[in-house]
Amino acid sequence: MLDPSDIAAIARELADADRNRTVVPLLTARHPGMDVDDAYAVQREWAKGRVAAGHRPVGRKIGLTSKVMQDATGIDEPDYGIIFDDMVIESGASVEFDRFLNVRIEVELAFVLADRLVGPGVTIFDVLDATSYVVPALEILNSHIELEGRTIVDTISDNAAMGAMVMGGRPVRPDAIDLRWVPALLSRNQTIEESGVSAAVLGHPAMGVAWLANALAKHGQALEAGEIVLAGSFTRPMWVERGDTISADYRELGTVTCRFE
Repeated sequence: MLDPSDIAAIARELADADRNRTVVPLLTARHPGMDVDDAYAVQREWAKGRVAAGHRPVGRKIGLTSKVMQDATGIDEPDYGIIFDDMVIESGASVEFDRFLNVRIEVELAFVLADRLVGPGVTIFDVLDATSYVVPALEILNSHIELEGRTIVDTISDNAAMGAMVMGGRPVRPDAIDLRWVPALLSRNQTIEESGVSAAVLGHPAMGVAWLANALAKHGQALEAGEIVLAGSFTRPMWVERGDTISADYRELGTVTCRFE
């Protein structure tokens, strides 16, 4: 376990990297004994700084829940990060490209909770009962730690690479459709680059939310009513550049779009 002073120093380093748009060397290379608990401690310390600066937590993101994402990153277990109010963007918006580093897009479903979910022992059925609605979303990845050689410890410390999310399309009740079979076609500048089906997320996207509620319980935390939970990507991350127009077609659930300026 790292000393509290080391955890605070890493959190400040990552906050500075976000503010100055810089990439820092691998944490695990500089702190060989750093583990997952240390990484989440860094994330919590970093989040305290954001709250102190006036930002409000509005939910959580889950990462690395699908085989395609694990293969793409070389990391074989899920992780999670915190969503703040300034990270939520409406579909159709122009997004400032220079706000992020190593900019990539993922296709996801967002669960908006009506009830609190407290682990351990949360099941997929508890998640469906607690969900007010599910809505299409794009996650914008924002990585401040060098990508080559990174581990899950590096990723977690960097708030699981959460940059922002774009919400849109048609919200649906979780019992209105079979959530396993929600498809998506991800396009960049009118060319389809990726496609997938939401069952790629642990067999059912609600399984990701159940995993998160149980993982949070280990730290004495829970998912609260009203929170947004990004359940994890069911396509590989797609790199984007300034000027790109992004569109994800979710068939019956509509389309989510944004443009990077």
